[in-house]
Parts: sequence; C-alpha cells; structure tokens
Amino acid sequence: MKRLSSALAVLLLAGCSSAPSETAAPTPPTVDQTAPARPTCDASAVQYAIGAPFDEANVETLEAQSGANQVRVLRPGSAATMDYRDDRLNIHLESNDMIEALRCG
Repeated sequence: MKRLSSALAVLLLAGCSSAPSETAAPTPPTVDQTAPARPTCDASAVQYAIGAPFDEANVETLEAQSGANQVRVLRPGSAATMDYRDDRLNIHLESNDMIEALRCG
C-alpha cells in the first residue's frame, strides 16, 4: 500500500510539471497613425448665438460651425444623461426657447 501511494504521489507531481514552451509571444498590433482624428466640438465658435431665438433650422448651422458630430437640445427641466462626449454640442435653452448656453460634452 505504501508503494502504491508513493507511486501515485510521484505520478501526480510529474503531471504538474511541464517542459517550458518555446512558443514566441504574438506580435503586438500596430497603430495606424494616419487614421483621421475623431471630430471634437468647439463651443467657442458658436457663442455668438447666445441670446438668439432657437429653431430647428439653426441646429445644422451650429453643428457645422462648432465641428460637433452630434447636437443635443436641453430645455429647462428636461432629463439628460450625464455621459460626456467631446464631439457633442449641447444647446441649453431658456423657457422661451432663447439660447442660454452652448457647451460641448
């Protein structure tokens, strides 16, 4: 019985050891430095519109002039997500639909 348990212990220990692998690590991915940068918003370019009346027609103009990729209109009391997007223009309106603030995020 002692021999059997000793042989079993040797077999178990031999199963835990393995020869080192000679496999090389995979090549890391390359980064394409020529890829176009993601557009970012520049709210300073559209600050002239503060105090102007808001209508759907000027959304496209404000989006283009700010370089934003997306526009979000925020009216008083409206719910908004807290996520930050550097390519989004937020148009904050007063209760009478006058533009109160223009911010990126």
